[in-house]
Amino acid sequence: MLVTGFPAGAFQTNCYILAQDGASECLVVDPGQNAAEPLIEFLGKQSLTPVAVLLTHGHLDHTWSVEPVCEKFGIPAYIHPEDRYMLSDPLRGTGAALSAMIGDAEFREPSEVIELADGDVLELAGITVTVDHTPGHTQGSVVLRTTADTDQGPVPIALTGDTLFAGSIGRSDLPGGNHEQLLQSIAAKLLVLDDSTAVLPGHGGATSIGQERASNPFLVGLSDAQ
Repeated sequence: MLVTGFPAGAFQTNCYILAQDGASECLVVDPGQNAAEPLIEFLGKQSLTPVAVLLTHGHLDHTWSVEPVCEKFGIPAYIHPEDRYMLSDPLRGTGAALSAMIGDAEFREPSEVIELADGDVLELAGITVTVDHTPGHTQGSVVLRTTADTDQGPVPIALTGDTLFAGSIGRSDLPGGNHEQLLQSIAAKLLVLDDSTAVLPGHGGATSIGQERASNPFLVGLSDAQ
């Protein structure tokens, strides 16, 4: 499986592309600010056509380019219903701090939006994706899990959005955030995963569940406490 990504925009939000080896279809995850042009260029070079955009949550730095990407390829966006309102009204999810950056830009939902639910199993582009609802950073945050076949065997993958980072966790001081709820989500949905699970976060470099379990200062003792 091809699993690749690039940081985009002022917030350096990771936009990911997933495709089975030799396939012509792919999935796009979290196309943020200024992501559309490099994404479309990459897809063209790789002869890949996206069948869906999956969103880990509704914050603008993860959804800025979702509508133009979806409209260009005629594909749906998937998002948890608790965060759907941010697609058309992003300031409700971030407060006024981003108003200067947004300026007079207008945002609207893609033509087709499909709502995600905890436990959903999606079959898209030949890839099986399991949805875990992980509220805390936002009320509609989700983790997207899949498995990549490699020369060393299958590797479980968790795209964690802004729930879990290498050495850190998501902020909870924006509208809809809740620190204790975030920790509970991590304990219930992420720390139960195998240590070998590769973590692909919304910002920064990749890590693993084992690495974070052992050294992330926010998680020390968390699984025991739960």
